Order: sequence, then C-alpha cells, then structure tokens
Amino acid sequence: MIALLKAALLLALSYALLLALLWWGQERLLFHPQQLAQTHRFDVGPDVVETWVDVPGARLNALHLRLDKPAGVVFFVHGNAGSLDNWFVNVDFYRRNNFDLFMFDYRGFGKSSGRIDSQAQLEADVRAAWASIAPRYAGMRTVFFGRSLGTGLATTLAAETRPDLLVLVSPYSSMRDIARLHYPWVPGALLRYPLRTDVTLPQVQAPVLLAHGGRDTLIPPSHSQALKRLAPRAQLLLVPEAGHNDIQEFPAYLEALATALRRTGTAPDQPLR
Repeated sequence: MIALLKAALLLALSYALLLALLWWGQERLLFHPQQLAQTHRFDVGPDVVETWVDVPGARLNALHLRLDKPAGVVFFVHGNAGSLDNWFVNVDFYRRNNFDLFMFDYRGFGKSSGRIDSQAQLEADVRAAWASIAPRYAGMRTVFFGRSLGTGLATTLAAETRPDLLVLVSPYSSMRDIARLHYPWVPGALLRYPLRTDVTLPQVQAPVLLAHGGRDTLIPPSHSQALKRLAPRAQLLLVPEAGHNDIQEFPAYLEALATALRRTGTAPDQPLR
C-alpha cells in the first residue's frame, strides 16, 4: 500500500512538474521561428521594400509591396512558424489585384530581434506594425489578413480598428480549443495565449471572409464553421481538397479572395458573395 502511495505521489509530482514546464516554456510549443541572418536578402522584386518597425525592446522586420497607384493595402499577419522568407509569397496575386502587401515577422522570427513572451505583447506588436503604415493608406481600402496563428491577432486588430475587409484563412475559435484537441491532458487554464477569436469576431463590424481547407487536421474546418455561427454575415469558403498549408494553391480560394478584394469598400450591410 505504501509503495502504491509513493508511486501515486511520484506521478502527481511528475505531472505537476510537467505542467510547470509547459507554463513557462509554452512558447517553444506554439512558435517555431526560422531565424535569418541580418545580411539576408529577399528575392521578391524591385517594388518590394524591406523596412523595420520599432517596438519596445525589439525591431520587427517587414516587407512592403508598394505599387504605383494601389487600390489599398493588405496587412498580413502570418502563422506560427517560418519567416518572411517563406510567408511573403503569391506576390504577383496582389500585383494583379492592385493591392499593396505589408507583412512583418514576429519577435525572434526572421531578422526581427527580441522574443515573444505574452499575448499582450504580440497584440501590441501587431498594433504597432499597422500604425507604422496606416497613415499612408488614409482614405484607401484596408484589408486585414490573418493566417493560422495570425487569425486571432488580425481579428483583435479588426475589432479595434475597423478595416474594409477581414480575411481569416485557417482560423481557430480559440487557442484553448486547439490545445484541447491536440493536448487533451493539459488544463485549459494553463495556456497563456488563449487567443479567443470566438469572443472578438462578433465585435468586428467589417465584412469577413473565412476560408478553410476541408482536409485541415491541424485546425479542423469545424473551427471556421463555429466562427460562422458567431458571425452569420461572414462568408465561409471551404476548399474540400485543401489541407492546412496548401490552401493558397487552389483556384477556388484565389478566386474567392480576388472577389473579396474587389468588393472592399462596399456598405457593411452588404454581405460578400
């Protein structure tokens, strides 16, 4: 009996230690940055400018497609891995649709300095990145675009600063729901990055396009369907054959995005079609 009690106590202590490690080290689970040398050169064309956003304790590296007479700008908040080197793609799509494209790397990603240490910091960095270019596009069309991890951050910004369009590709209802799916043994209260898209999306007044791959196993399409129920006027595009990382390769997705960009600036009571 004493041996069983000792074994149970050991298991309990081990579990508590594991939870403590997860609390303090969950950034390693959530974020998988690719770091780039400061001398790295992006091969993205002469109309793309490399720039920097100064934030408290760090500098964020960014790429900015600047066209001669753009209709507006797509402010792109990318996913949890890689860097601008593999996220700043499909640039010709934005050229064809006459939209500038602005994308930045989070702290510790690419050539950006610093490290991520809280959701509040992440959200503040997104605000700062948008504020760095917003004056340039006063009176023009603005599109906030979130991809995977970036969907929750883009939604928060859209709830605070109304764009003409919010695009969420492979969004989640909340990061707690994702953790519950992949790590059911971890208490939800342990997550320091809850990213409650389900709470912030109903506060967004702009038209919304939700896009999801039918074969996405990382963030199942049920998350977009749940968000659609919370924002009934949003457009939901499901691409049955797409997974999590390849939806941008499907014509149905590109056509829907191009249509949504053309429709930016319509009255908010007119749903995207």
